[in-house]
Amino acid sequence: MEYLVKSVEDTQKLAKFLAKFLEEEDVILLDGDLGAGKTTFTQSLAKALGIEEVVNSPTFSIVNEYEFNKGVLYHFDLYRIEEAEELFDIGFEEYFSKEGIIVIEWAEKFINEIPQPWLKIYITKEDENSRIFQITGIGNKWEMFLEELKKYADSGL
Repeated sequence: MEYLVKSVEDTQKLAKFLAKFLEEEDVILLDGDLGAGKTTFTQSLAKALGIEEVVNSPTFSIVNEYEFNKGVLYHFDLYRIEEAEELFDIGFEEYFSKEGIIVIEWAEKFINEIPQPWLKIYITKEDENSRIFQITGIGNKWEMFLEELKKYADSGL
């Protein structure tokens, strides 16, 4: 599904809509060019989950953890990771057995190391304010989410 957002406010609305569906052990994959809006979307999602801390891209730390009233958000940035072996060195696979929501920026680099099911969002920058979100999902939950998102978008998000 393609979804056009025309402003940061639209991005926040999309993140808020997604947040209503999230449960522990859900995995969100984010991809797109530098500056496309992956971190902005993650910040909007964190805010929608009730996280009050400042959310920054974990480019150097690889993962940041944010607690909120319903659990933990694990925010990964795989940009600086070169080889899959490095993922194992940081205990990447262990996060998938923890209770929490996982958001992974630059996920495409290691898509084969990320267990399914997941929701994937590829963000393309159209202009200064507009972005196209190409959203796909693997698993029944995400197929249902995409159906609900289409209804929501058709109603004029």
